Amino acid sequence: MRKIRIIGGVQTLYVDVGHARYPIDIGPGLLGDRELLAARVAGRDLLVVSDVTVAPLYLQRLHLALAGRRIGDCVLADGEQHKTLQAAALVFDALVRQKLNRDATVVALGGGVVGDIAGFAAACYQRGISCVQVPTTLLAQVDSSVGGKTGVNHPGGKNLIGAFHQPAAVIADTDTLATLPDRELRAGLAEVIKYGCVADAELFAWLEHNVHSILARDPGALCHAIARSCEIKAAVVGRDEREANVRAILNFGHSFGHAIEAATAYQRHLHGEAVAIGMLIATDLSVRLGMIEPSVLSRVRSLLVKAGLPTEAPRIGADAARALMRMDKKVAAGRLRLVLLESIGAAAVGGDYADAPFEKVLAEYFG
Repeated sequence: MRKIRIIGGVQTLYVDVGHARYPIDIGPGLLGDRELLAARVAGRDLLVVSDVTVAPLYLQRLHLALAGRRIGDCVLADGEQHKTLQAAALVFDALVRQKLNRDATVVALGGGVVGDIAGFAAACYQRGISCVQVPTTLLAQVDSSVGGKTGVNHPGGKNLIGAFHQPAAVIADTDTLATLPDRELRAGLAEVIKYGCVADAELFAWLEHNVHSILARDPGALCHAIARSCEIKAAVVGRDEREANVRAILNFGHSFGHAIEAATAYQRHLHGEAVAIGMLIATDLSVRLGMIEPSVLSRVRSLLVKAGLPTEAPRIGADAARALMRMDKKVAAGRLRLVLLESIGAAAVGGDYADAPFEKVLAEYFG
């Protein structure tokens, strides 16, 4: 049974990890909804963290809806290459400069990079203060804003420095997707496809027939994709907050994708684009290991192409790819744990796979 409540066009579901329970609100016009924001954003003192792309579009609107609070702003550079400790330090500086205490709230207004940096700063500042995620990209609305993973990159690998820090609320205003560049929209769609691959065959089949509606920004299609993705992630996170077991399936395509991002200095591919390539490689490896039929690979490739996502990996070299993957957080006892498909809608995580097929896909995709 679905657990989404719909009131006045706003869809609401909850993430429950035992020690924390928080709402995800999805719908149009939420950035200007004073009543909703009053209910979701606690405290008198706020720091809004945004970036140079999103702030000119939505920062003033958020300020007006939060009128009556003491609000400071921290506007960061845009792009994955700026998700660094230096960027987190700018947020710390702003918190200290505004003399904020433990009853303050950080509001993350932007995409996944802003959400990760702001959430990480909130997790660390005075040993943890409240954070509300206000994602403005499809990727952030369906994935990175939900579940409490926060962090920054290191030259040695992606997201190596971070903390689990669940938000107090997630407010996904679907109107913000109107200003999202087409490339960013497609990148976010990669994460929706991921959910279909690992957890919901019906969602995958729905995407095969409705991907063009999402790319055309049909409001109904977008809301369905966002709500179902959040529903899947909420269920998985509720069972395994800190990725001890089942949550790892949500990293499908990410080990390969993170290697692609790091090897190209986060300049060539958006995160969702790198994940799309990674999902294709992981699906191909699943075929070679005899876990799925080749027809599954054809369906995944076809959907990625329909979504306008890349399917060719950069020729960074098999050795470089392997070395970067071994810096991944999913390495245990020196063995890379991979997320592989058992079917459309079901995935398995583990390090018990034959080395020869793994080495072959590295050679064929990365050169």
